[in-house]
Amino acid sequence: MQSRRNFIAAGSLAVGAALLARQALGAAPTKNRRIVLAKRPQGEPTPADFRLEETPIPALKDGEILMQTVWLSLDPYMRGRMSEGPSYAASTGLNEVMIGGTVSRVVASRNPKFSEGDMVLSYSGWQEYQISNGGGITKLDPRIPRPSYALGVLGMPGITAYVGTLDIGQPKEGETLVVAAATGAVGSVVGQIAKIKGLRAVGIAGGKEKCDYAVKELGFDACIDHRDANMPALLKAACPKGIDVYFENVGGAVWDAVVPLINTHARIPLCGLIAQYNATSLPAGPDRSSQLMGMFLVKQVKVQGFIISNYFHRMPAFLGDMSQWMQAGRIKYREDITRGLENAPQAFMGLFKGSNFGKLLVQVAD
Repeated sequence: MQSRRNFIAAGSLAVGAALLARQALGAAPTKNRRIVLAKRPQGEPTPADFRLEETPIPALKDGEILMQTVWLSLDPYMRGRMSEGPSYAASTGLNEVMIGGTVSRVVASRNPKFSEGDMVLSYSGWQEYQISNGGGITKLDPRIPRPSYALGVLGMPGITAYVGTLDIGQPKEGETLVVAAATGAVGSVVGQIAKIKGLRAVGIAGGKEKCDYAVKELGFDACIDHRDANMPALLKAACPKGIDVYFENVGGAVWDAVVPLINTHARIPLCGLIAQYNATSLPAGPDRSSQLMGMFLVKQVKVQGFIISNYFHRMPAFLGDMSQWMQAGRIKYREDITRGLENAPQAFMGLFKGSNFGKLLVQVAD
């Protein structure tokens, strides 16, 4: 089942209508709206950290294409790129366009590899148009039934769930897998893959509605509300045989509840720590790192962080399996759609409050 929540701004509709009118007359677009990083956040991002601006679109040169962004993906990793600290990828510079994966339409081409009307997977970021020489731009795979899926279940979040669960988690039939953010773009797929492979799948999510969805729609065996004061006890009851695979993408209080339930020879794929991304200092309390390391040693636990860009060679196998599972109805997927580029900052900030329900996208154009 797919659900949408659309936040429609009058300004975005006016801009869209004007764009469609120009295109109907055969006129090329001349202005680009984009959202840039205005300042680096201190803690949680605020509207003041972003700036919406308009810039002219230069004429195309030989070998270039002009792409119009249709779908923009909003993902937690973007918060790390807003900071200056060292990471696995370079930070976004001040006054530069916010980064982000996109599905775009080629609206003009002087590159023989691309034609007007081609739908492509790109990295145009938070803007309506981008000029490219075609490097790093790929036409959408014909197995993708809906363009936005290339940014979700059949794109980066999907392959993150696939590689983390299968390659690093090494699931075995009859084991118990736990995943937090269980109705998000990654977590929802992790739990469903676990069920396909014969595991007990236990999710952790924020609120009764999300937990009900995880169990009744996605097929999880149980789902625990992390807002419940009894969450650790409820998680223990849902995992009577302990936890063999914990797909870590949250951290914080959820991690504290998981640790006592970790089994010997457990595997922990580590792909994110969204609960910590806005932290400005270390958490209060005693240093438990030595106890944690001791537990890893005694129980021979495998903890492996992974950056999905290092696993793109797995894309053919992922697309083959995921396409078959979706066609067979074994994978269900939900999108949370915000309409209008100008609404991207507010939607992004909601990610860190659990406001989204499913894969968060911005529909930039029709």
